[in-house]
Amino acid sequence: MAQECMQDRLIAEFAESYMEKLFYFCLKKTGEVREAEDLTQDIALNVITALHGGTVPTSFGAWVWQIARNRYAAWADAKHKHNAMLCSADIDDYEIEDEQASVTDELIQGEQMALLRRELAFIRSDYRNIVVAYYIENRSMRDIAASLSLQVETVKKRLQRARKILKEGMDMAREFGIRSYKPEQIAFVMNGKSGKRGQPWSIITHLLYKNIFLETYENPETAEELALELGIALPYMEDELEFLVREQLLCKEGDRYQTNFDIVSREEQRKVHEANLAVRDELTKKLCEMLDLYLAEDGAKVNATYIGDDNAKWTLLMRLFDWMRFTAAEQRGEPENCQYPDRPGDGAWTLTGYETIDWEKPSFVGQHGWISHDESEIKQNIDFGQFKFCYQGLYDLTPDLLSYPEAYNLWLVCAGKGEACERAYVDRLLEYGYLKTVDGVLTPNVVVFDRNAEKPYNATLTERLGALKQEILALFDKAPAIERGYVLEKAIENGWLRYDENTIKTVGAYIYL
Repeated sequence: MAQECMQDRLIAEFAESYMEKLFYFCLKKTGEVREAEDLTQDIALNVITALHGGTVPTSFGAWVWQIARNRYAAWADAKHKHNAMLCSADIDDYEIEDEQASVTDELIQGEQMALLRRELAFIRSDYRNIVVAYYIENRSMRDIAASLSLQVETVKKRLQRARKILKEGMDMAREFGIRSYKPEQIAFVMNGKSGKRGQPWSIITHLLYKNIFLETYENPETAEELALELGIALPYMEDELEFLVREQLLCKEGDRYQTNFDIVSREEQRKVHEANLAVRDELTKKLCEMLDLYLAEDGAKVNATYIGDDNAKWTLLMRLFDWMRFTAAEQRGEPENCQYPDRPGDGAWTLTGYETIDWEKPSFVGQHGWISHDESEIKQNIDFGQFKFCYQGLYDLTPDLLSYPEAYNLWLVCAGKGEACERAYVDRLLEYGYLKTVDGVLTPNVVVFDRNAEKPYNATLTERLGALKQEILALFDKAPAIERGYVLEKAIENGWLRYDENTIKTVGAYIYL
């Protein structure tokens, strides 16, 4: 029943869309109305007979015109009327472009048509659009030229060129790159402010984009080369590449695309990893010693009473690590990079990619803060931050960022101005864990730094701290790319940092008064 319905549908389509065109085609070929009618009936009989016989053409229009050409060839041979050819400009409205063997003449059936579709996926859009319009949609040269704002002669030349490219492609074995069946992963570190649509994070997590970045890093490629390497049809690849250029993740020179940020290879990461391991133990030991001396002094500028020393140490170790690393870079003459380039969606950021590695690295430690897309709501700048630890699931226990009103209300409580807080934001901060109630009193659950606190050091302590500082800076010079996670895990291993049931979920959070 389904087969009969298909036959009826195709016969109806043939009668409605092709009979009139076939008659004029035949009239142009024969030059006489009676012979044109006879030839049209002959073509129609062949078409309907084939459909009743169970033929289901892959491309109906191309199949009909193939039969028409074959029947005309038989008629012309029988009548010896080879002079019936007409100028191509007149034929354009009714038939396939010319009488020479075209790529579609050989590729109408089965597997060959599949090859044609495959090659259409890998030719440039200015060729592909014309081929599809002409052979698949059965549009005339004049119609195609008008829709593309081109001269008819230009369309003809491009069609001829496209047929040559298609034929060459179909005669070769396509070899897709390894990333077409084995996608690779890449990790990212972003510094700065995300765009309003979450860029770049909302983009770079897509597997296709990761492999485009890896393929084009220091290796400019055309859209055609990328389509073949990644096994993606060119129309889709072209669209994705232009999107990534607009988002400033790729740059384009001529017809070639290249990754617009640094990617650190596995080999480079291994060398850095070995250098980090060489200094990790001694660096951790000296950083912890410096903090022990600091915390033992009265008048320190840190208030750890809200959360206790064990929780506060997580923040203090990371803050000291960052300060010493920055100081070492400054002494080496490396410029401070606090200005990030403007990006789409009101973003400002830099990005670094890291190829995935086959050895275990220490837990990642990021640093997050607050965000606002409405500058009018900012009453004063709030120095709030949180080290986010990818350790024992700590990262997922708190939000990635606080909104500005949330950060401001946290600051009000820490500054002793809780009466000015808005209840809705306080409730959120209690839910997140940045605030808590102790004996009915709203209390911070973060490290609070007081810039105005006195910090008198005796001469002996000052001398020891100075010596430790120089030793630590020397270690950073040996491993300038060492990351926070190396020191974090070593401090936990040594027992200086404790992770247990008393570790708060907001560990790593801090605010300055």
